[in-house]
Amino acid sequence: MTEVLVVDDEPTLVRALQINLKARHYGVRTAVTGRDALSTAASHPPDLVILDLGLPDLDGVEVIQGLRGWTAVPIIVLSGRVDSYDKVQALDAGADDYVTKPFGIDELLARMRALLRRSDQILEAPIVELQTATVDLANRRVTAGDQGVRHEVRLTPTEWHLVEVLLRHPGKLISQSQLLQEVWGPGYETAQGNLRFYMGQLRRKLEADPARPQHLITEPGMGYRFQPLPPGGGR
Repeated sequence: MTEVLVVDDEPTLVRALQINLKARHYGVRTAVTGRDALSTAASHPPDLVILDLGLPDLDGVEVIQGLRGWTAVPIIVLSGRVDSYDKVQALDAGADDYVTKPFGIDELLARMRALLRRSDQILEAPIVELQTATVDLANRRVTAGDQGVRHEVRLTPTEWHLVEVLLRHPGKLISQSQLLQEVWGPGYETAQGNLRFYMGQLRRKLEADPARPQHLITEPGMGYRFQPLPPGGGR
């Protein structure tokens, strides 16, 4: 059974999540403070954490940092804060996704399933299939085309670095500052123009319709995510 740790100090919300998750055969543990969350996670390691940012003792970002000191468990942040700065902080600290309050349970469940699928994936020599392109990350080779007519696509070193970061974390929202630091290095955390330019280049090379991307998705004000093909969703 998949074990979920719900961390929130709103009793009504916690009860609603317990009912909905248990009805779908998830095991559920709860915590109402950050310290309780860290203690519970250490004694009963969960498969996924749902974490509110506004806790009575510790800030949610501190809880994420505490968890990331020893576990790669998927973390979904719940946030009632409208300022994107708080969400970006949570993503930079190691959260995998966020859901803004109020939210629909179906959306939360879908995000949970996506993260749990990703956590089960092993990407040792991955070949990633896109709608009209194939990316071989091990051999650093891209081919594209339809109906048996394939051609090789050239990526620049920067484009390769960026696409590797995104494709190796399918479904995960990666903040702009994290991408800039990983691809360009320290000192480029505010160079969003670099990201917009190179994401545009990658979409022109990898997406069937760059104006309506299916894989390289922008989350306005937050960052980017790679959306893989659904199971059985071939070309």
